[in-house]
Amino acid sequence: MELFIIMLERLGIIVMVAFVMTRIPFFRRLIDDRDVTLSQRISVTLLFGFFGIIGTYTGVVVSTGEASYMMWLSDLAQDEAIANSRVIGIVVAGLLGGWKVGLGAGIIAGGHRFLLGGFTGVACGLSAIIAGLIAGIAHRYVKKGANISLPLTFFIGALSETIQMGIILLVAKPYDQALALVELIGFPMIIANGVGAAVFVLIIRSVIKEEEKMAAVQSGRALSIAEHTITYMRQGLTQNSANQTCNILLREVNASAVSMTDRESILCYLGKGSEIYLEGHQIKTEATKQVLETGETFIGMQKEIRDHDDLPREIKAAMIVPLKQKDDIVGTLKFYFRSEKEITVLEKELVQGLARLLSTQLELAKVEDLKKIARETEIKALQAQVSPHFLFNTINIIVSMIRTDPERARKLLLSLSNFFRQNLAGTNKAWSSLGDEVKQIKSYLEIQEARFAGELEVEWDVDEVLLHLQVPTLTMQPLVENAIKHGRTSSNEPLQVKITIMKANTLCYVSIEDNGKGISTEKLSTLTKQPIESDKGAGIGLYNVHRRLSDMISPDSGLTIVSEPSKGTIVSFSLKHHDIEDS
Repeated sequence: MELFIIMLERLGIIVMVAFVMTRIPFFRRLIDDRDVTLSQRISVTLLFGFFGIIGTYTGVVVSTGEASYMMWLSDLAQDEAIANSRVIGIVVAGLLGGWKVGLGAGIIAGGHRFLLGGFTGVACGLSAIIAGLIAGIAHRYVKKGANISLPLTFFIGALSETIQMGIILLVAKPYDQALALVELIGFPMIIANGVGAAVFVLIIRSVIKEEEKMAAVQSGRALSIAEHTITYMRQGLTQNSANQTCNILLREVNASAVSMTDRESILCYLGKGSEIYLEGHQIKTEATKQVLETGETFIGMQKEIRDHDDLPREIKAAMIVPLKQKDDIVGTLKFYFRSEKEITVLEKELVQGLARLLSTQLELAKVEDLKKIARETEIKALQAQVSPHFLFNTINIIVSMIRTDPERARKLLLSLSNFFRQNLAGTNKAWSSLGDEVKQIKSYLEIQEARFAGELEVEWDVDEVLLHLQVPTLTMQPLVENAIKHGRTSSNEPLQVKITIMKANTLCYVSIEDNGKGISTEKLSTLTKQPIESDKGAGIGLYNVHRRLSDMISPDSGLTIVSEPSKGTIVSFSLKHHDIEDS
C-alpha cells in the first residue's frame, strides 16, 4: 500500500509533462490526428522515449523486499529493481501516434532501462517494447479525429504492466527473487500505471477542450459584433458607419478607447481622450501611418503611440490593425488600453478577427456599390433600347398627322414629351411610385393607340389608394411594351391589354394581361432566368424587371408569367406592404 501511494505521488510529474506537451505545435497535430511529417513523428518518438526515461528515474528502487526512493540513479545492483511509471509515456505514445511511435518510444525507454542493469533489466527492457506495440495496435481501433477513451487508456496501461510482471517471472533469475518482487510491486504498478496513463490523456484532453471552449467564446463574441456592425459597415467606411461601429466595439471589447480612421483622417474616436481626437482631424500617429503603409498589426506602449501632449494618462498601450478591401489598405482600427498587460493573447485574436470581419463587410459594401451601378446601367440600357425605335415610329406618326389632324398631332407630341421626360427622370433615381409608372404608361399608350388605330384596346382596373406604393424605376412600362410588341397577331381582332392594380388580402397585385398569341412552354421557362434574344429588341425587358423586383424588394415579388399559345399572356407581380415600407 505504501508503494502504491508513493507511485501515485509521482503523477504530479505526469501532469506537468502532459501540460508541457500540449504547448508543442506538432504534438497538437498528432493529438488532432492531422498530417504529421516524418521528422515530427521522430521528434514525438524521442519526446515520449525521454518521458519514459524520466519515469524510470523517478521510480522506487526495490531491493530484498524493501522499497526506497532514489533520484537519478546511474545503475542498479544485481539484486535491485525499479517500481516505476516508464510504461505511461510508452503507452500514450502508441495510442496517439500508432505502432511506429509506440515501438520507437519503447525501444528508447526499454533500452535505457536495460543499460541500468539489475536482475530485471532484460525483462523490463523487453516489456517496454511490447507495451509500445500493444498501444500502437490499440491506436488502430480509435476512430480518426475522436478522443481516446479513458477506460481504454487505463486498460492498455494496466495490461502492459501486467505483461511486464509476466515477463519478469519468465525471464528474471533467480525465480524466487522475481516472484517476491512481483508480489511486492505487481498490483501497485498495474493500478498506478493504468491510472497514470488515463490521467496523462485526461490532462491533454482537458487543456485542449478548455482552449477550444475559449476559442469558441471568442468566435461567438466576434460573430455577435459582426452581426451588429454589418448594417453600418456595408455603407462603406464613412464617419457615420465608423461612429456606429466604434460604439458597438467599445461596449464589447475591454478597451479604454476605440478609434477608426481612413487613410488620411480620424473618422471616429470614442472613450478616453475623445475630447482630444476629433472627427476629421488628420492622422498624426507614426504607428498608424506605419500600419497604413505596411499592413502589419502594431502593438505598442504609450511613448510609441503618443501624438498629443494631453493624451490621457490612463492610456498606456494600443493595438492598431489594418482595414482592407481585397489587397488595398483603406483604413485602421485602433484599440487603446490602460496597460500592455490588458492586450492578452485572446484580446489580440479577437481584435485581429474583428479587423478581418470588418474588412469583409467593407468588401460587401464595395460589392453593393457595384451592384447598384450595374442596376443603374441595366435601367439605362433598357431605356436606350426603348427610346430610338419608339422615337422614330412616333415621329413618323406625328408627321403624318400634322396636315390631316393637327390637334391630334399636338396631343401626341405632348404625350411623347411627357414619356421621355419621365424616362430621363428615371435615370437619376432607383424607385418610383405606381402612380408615376401609370402616368408613363398612359403617355406611351396614347402614342401606341394612335399608331395602331383601332387595333389596340386598353382596359384599366386601378385602385388609386395603392398608387403611392414604391417599385423599382421603369417596372411597368416594359411589361406593357412587351405585351404590345409580342402579343399582336395577324388576325383581325384587336389586341386587348388590361392593366390591373388592386388589393389582394395584404398584397398589392399588379398585372398586365393581353389576348395575344401567347408564349411557347419552352420559351416561358427561361424568360425570367436569362436575357432572351429577340428580333424585336434586345430581350432584356422581362429578365431585367424580374431581377430588379427580386433584388430590390424580395424574391417573392419577382414576375409571375402565365401564358398559353393563342390564349394570351398574364405577367404579374405582388408587393408586400412591409417590403414596400422598408424600401
